Amino acid sequence: MTSILQGIFTCMLGVAGGIAVGGGVIALIIVLDIIPRLSQLTSTYRRVHWYEGALISGSFVGTLADFWHWSIPLGPVVSTVIGLMCGIFIGMLAAALTEVLNVLPILAKRLRLTGYLFGLLMAMVAGKVAGSLFDWLIYNQ
Repeated sequence: MTSILQGIFTCMLGVAGGIAVGGGVIALIIVLDIIPRLSQLTSTYRRVHWYEGALISGSFVGTLADFWHWSIPLGPVVSTVIGLMCGIFIGMLAAALTEVLNVLPILAKRLRLTGYLFGLLMAMVAGKVAGSLFDWLIYNQ
């Protein structure tokens, strides 16, 4: 009986977490106007539904691949390039969110570091890179 209740609780917790994370991702995509901006830059307004479908399909396939531990043996060079591209994408997405929310100018003003804004940005980038490399090369080994 306890294992059944534990399984039900785990499922409810997983669904609640998925809804929270999914809602946050969708809110981020909406706030950053990613799909309308992409269609504007490429002059493909008529294909907005294709972009939305690609986004949803990619999320769904990525979730399935994560749940079922799919792997494709591509070798270390291809894996490194793919990891680099994923890191660039996440970094640019985080930078876009930071820009939209004006976090850095507000932080620099509050800490009285307005003249050192570039140094603050480089310190944040270096910290993110160092943390990612530590996680990738040392912690996950």
